[in-house]
Amino acid sequence: MEEQVVVEESENEDIIHLYEPLESNIDKNYEYIKEGKIFSFFSNLLYYGVAFPVLTILNKIVYDLKIEGKENIKNLQTGAISVSNHVLILDCSMVGLAFGLHKVYFTTREGSFKLPFIRKLIKLLRAVPIPSKIENRERFITALDKALQNGKIIHFYPEQALWPYCEKIRNFKNGAFRFAIRNNLPVIPMVVTFREPKGIRKLFKRKKDVTLKILEPIQYVEEEDSQKVRIEKLKEQVQQVMKENSI
Repeated sequence: MEEQVVVEESENEDIIHLYEPLESNIDKNYEYIKEGKIFSFFSNLLYYGVAFPVLTILNKIVYDLKIEGKENIKNLQTGAISVSNHVLILDCSMVGLAFGLHKVYFTTREGSFKLPFIRKLIKLLRAVPIPSKIENRERFITALDKALQNGKIIHFYPEQALWPYCEKIRNFKNGAFRFAIRNNLPVIPMVVTFREPKGIRKLFKRKKDVTLKILEPIQYVEEEDSQKVRIEKLKEQVQQVMKENSI
């Protein structure tokens, strides 16, 4: 009898792999956050005039989406980092709906910008590609730092990978927390949780419905620690509170 070898999948590797027919257009001169008046006009028109109402209805129909904890971001006066688990293709839209009129940008893998038409659409919807090449990262970091200092919100998926309907909080990468520490800004944890459909929905709904929990902002204040230690401690603190609220 042959011995079976079980290969454990990395928690930070995607289960779903996107088709990437085009070459990436991300280089050292790429404009990560575009702010021209014409671009901003069409971006806001698409985001608030089309995507926001359509996704409000779609998320209600498909997931019976409920958003809890909006009071935790109601009086947000500064830029911030927001983080959430990555468990649905549309969970970025849920984050956008939660923030309402707050201007939020969504970091995404560079591979999303290798899709024809889609890369132009998501650019208008405030997607920001995370460059795969080290030589392009300085401009990326500078652009995000500037946006944060100008009061914008940057959303990260610290788990990095999309695992559909995963109900545990996976290991976190450091990137989001490095931005928070360097800019002395709060992290807003959000947790996508699942619940059984109720009423008539349970007759035809096979998968679970969704609640997005917005937790209280967390800001690390122990300045005597080194930056490396502060990043690690903030990451652990956010991960722990998200685990406690994922049930």
